[in-house]
Amino acid sequence: MQTLQNGYKGLSMLLEVNLDRFIFPLALTVALCLGAYFGSP
Repeated sequence: MQTLQNGYKGLSMLLEVNLDRFIFPLALTVALCLGAYFGSP
């Protein structure tokens, strides 16, 4: 049971780190697109 809990905790942390790496470029791209959309005449 302890091994299962540790494995789940590690998997959860790994997913959290990868999700952060995925969300940051996505947010950056959305911000650049919105800036270009509202900045163009």
